[in-house]
Amino acid sequence: MSTQRIPDGSTAWRNRARHRDRSRDPDRSRDRSRQNPLAPPEWLLKGLRPGSAPVPWAAVVRAGVALATPLAVGFAADEPEYGALVSMGALAGVIGDTADAYRMRILNIAVPQLFGAAGVALGTLVYGRGWLAVGALTLVALVSGMISSIGTVASVSGLLLLLNAVVGAGLPMPEPWWTAPLLLTAGGMFVLLLTLLGWPLRGRLPERAAVAAAYRSLADLLEAAGEPEYEERRHAVTQALDQAYDLVLGRRAREHGRNASLARMLAQLNAVIPLVEAAPAAHLRGRPLPPEVPAAVRRLADAVEAGRTEPLVLDLPEPPEGQPAALAVDHALRHAAGIVHERDPERLNVDDRLGRPAALRIRFRRAARNVLVSGASWRYGLRLALCIGLAQALVSVVEVERSYWIPLTVTFVLKPDFGSVFSRAVLRALGTAGGLVIAAAVLAEVPRGWWDVPVMALLGALIPAFSVKGYAFQTAAITPVILLLSDLLNHSGFDLIRPRLLDSLIGCAIVLVAGYLLWPESWHARIGDRLADAVDDAAAYVERAFAVPAGSDAAAARAARTARLQARRRIYRDLAGVRTEFQRALTEPPPTGTRAAAWWPLVVAVERIVDATTAARVRVNHGAEPPGAAEAGVAAQLRGLAEGVRSSAMPVAVHVRGPASPSAVLVPLHQEVTAARALARP
Repeated sequence: MSTQRIPDGSTAWRNRARHRDRSRDPDRSRDRSRQNPLAPPEWLLKGLRPGSAPVPWAAVVRAGVALATPLAVGFAADEPEYGALVSMGALAGVIGDTADAYRMRILNIAVPQLFGAAGVALGTLVYGRGWLAVGALTLVALVSGMISSIGTVASVSGLLLLLNAVVGAGLPMPEPWWTAPLLLTAGGMFVLLLTLLGWPLRGRLPERAAVAAAYRSLADLLEAAGEPEYEERRHAVTQALDQAYDLVLGRRAREHGRNASLARMLAQLNAVIPLVEAAPAAHLRGRPLPPEVPAAVRRLADAVEAGRTEPLVLDLPEPPEGQPAALAVDHALRHAAGIVHERDPERLNVDDRLGRPAALRIRFRRAARNVLVSGASWRYGLRLALCIGLAQALVSVVEVERSYWIPLTVTFVLKPDFGSVFSRAVLRALGTAGGLVIAAAVLAEVPRGWWDVPVMALLGALIPAFSVKGYAFQTAAITPVILLLSDLLNHSGFDLIRPRLLDSLIGCAIVLVAGYLLWPESWHARIGDRLADAVDDAAAYVERAFAVPAGSDAAAARAARTARLQARRRIYRDLAGVRTEFQRALTEPPPTGTRAAAWWPLVVAVERIVDATTAARVRVNHGAEPPGAAEAGVAAQLRGLAEGVRSSAMPVAVHVRGPASPSAVLVPLHQEVTAARALARP
C-alpha cells in the first residue's frame, strides 16, 4: 500500500492503520469469549447487556399514569373488566409512543389504535369458533406482516392489528362486540392526550432540539478529527441528521405556504452540510482541529435550541495557508454562524436540496404498490401467517388446555424490525421467565382490588424504563402487566404463572422451527447482496463527486452540487441501514453470525471510501488540484469489488497493488479502495 503524504501535511494514514484492526471488529470481546469454552455465546451476551440509553423519565411518569388511571376509574365504577380493557389499550399506546415531534406522536399512537380496534373486533367475533378463528388470525397475520415493511407507523399498526386480534380471540370480551374495541381505543387515546399536554408550552421544541442535536453531534465529530473515535462519532452524526431532517421536512410537507420558523430550522439544518462534508478532509490531516472550532459549533447548537438570533462573535484562529481542509472547515463554520443568527427569514434562501417528502396520498399509493410487488413483503407475511396459524390451531383445535399466550408470543418474537429472530426467541423466553417472577410475587402477595392501582402504576412505569435497555428487559416489564390485566378479565389468579411460561416456550419453539429453520433466508442471510449494493452505490458516488457539470453556468454547477449532496446523504443513510443489518446478523448463531463477522471489515471499508471521496471533493473545492480523467478507474474497481462480493460466500484476503502514481488529491481514496479489495476479493 502506498505511503505518500497528502499535501495537507497529513500523517493520518499511519495513525489510522494503527487503529484499523480495532474498528474492523465490532465487539472485541468476541475473541475473549472464544478463549473460555464454558462462556455463553456472544450473540446471547449481546442481547442480555443493558443498553446505555438514558431513562426517559417523562415517558416513565406518563406510562404509570396511563395504565393506573383506567383501573382506578374501573374500580370506582364497579367495572374492573372495563378498566382492564382501557389499560390494555393504554399499554399499546405506551409501546408505540416513540416519536419526538408532537405531530409524529399523533400518527404513531392514533393510527395504530384504529388497526388495533379492527383487530380486537375481528378476534371477538371469532372467539371460540375453532377453525374459523385459525383461518381469520392466519389471514390477519398475513396482512400484518406485509404492511409492517412500509415504515415505522405501519409496523406498529401491523403489530397492534395482530396483537389485539389474538387477544380478542383468546379472552372473553364484554358484550356487545363493539365494547372491547371502544374501550381499547379509549386507552390509546388517553395516552395520546397525556403526550399532547405539553404541546402548547413546548411548541416546536422537539424540532429545534433535533436540529441542535445535529450541531452537537457534529461538534463531537470535529473534536475527534484525526483520532480513532472519529468513525464512531460519524455514525452518531448520520443518525442525528436523519432524525432532524425526518422531523423538519416531514412537518414542512404537511404545512403549505411559507412558515418562518420552519424555514429558519431548515436553513440551519442545511448549514450543517458543508461542515459535515469538511469533517472527513479535516480528519485525514491526522491532527486535531483547534478546540475553538468544536466549541463554536456547540455555541451555535445552544443558539438553535434557544431560538436566539443575536449576532455571535466567533473567536476562531486563522486557517493556515495551503491547507484546503482547514480552509473548508473555517468557511463552513462562518457560513453556519451567519445562517443561525440571521434575523430575517426572507433572506435565508431556503431550499429543499436534500429532498422533500412527497404528498401523503402519493406516498400511500407508492407504499401500497411496493407492498404488493415486494417479494420480501410476501415472504415475511407468509412466514408470520404460517407461525400464527400453527399457534392458533394448537390453541383452538387441539383438545389440550392452551391459551392465547402462544400466538401472542409468536407475534412479539416474529417482528422484522425488532432484531434477530433466533436471538429474540431466546431472549423472549428469558425475559418472560423474569417477568413471571415479578408477576408471581404480585399475584401471590397483592390482594385483588384497589391495591392493583398502585402496583399497575409501578409496573407500567417500568416499561419505558426497561425498553431502552433491550428486548429481554422490555419483555420482563411487559409480561407482568399483561398477566395482571388478564387476571382482571378471567380471574385465574396465581394459576396463570406456570401455564404462561410453558405457553411462552411453545410459542418460541414454533417461531424457531416454522419461522426460522424452515426458511433458508433466515440462516443463510443475504447480507453479502446488501453489502454489494452499498459498494455499487459508493462507485456511483465516486463518479458523481468528480463529474464535470453538463453546463458551464452557475445553474449547472448548483445542480451538480445538489445532486452530490443528495447522493451523499442517501449513501450515508443506506450505509447506516447496512451497519444496522450487520449488527443484527452478528447476534445470530453460526453460520449467519460468522459470515457477518467476516464481512464486517468491508462495511467499515466502504464507509471510509465514502469519507475519502467526500474529503477529496472538499479539498478540490478549496484549491487542491482536481484529479485527471484517468481517475475514473476507481469506480470500475469498486464495481468489480461489488461483483466479487455477490459471488462469494466468505471474503478471502489477498494482496492487491494500488496504482503506481495516483492523483495527489485521491491518494487516500485509492488507499481505501485498495484496502477494501484486498480484504474482500474472492
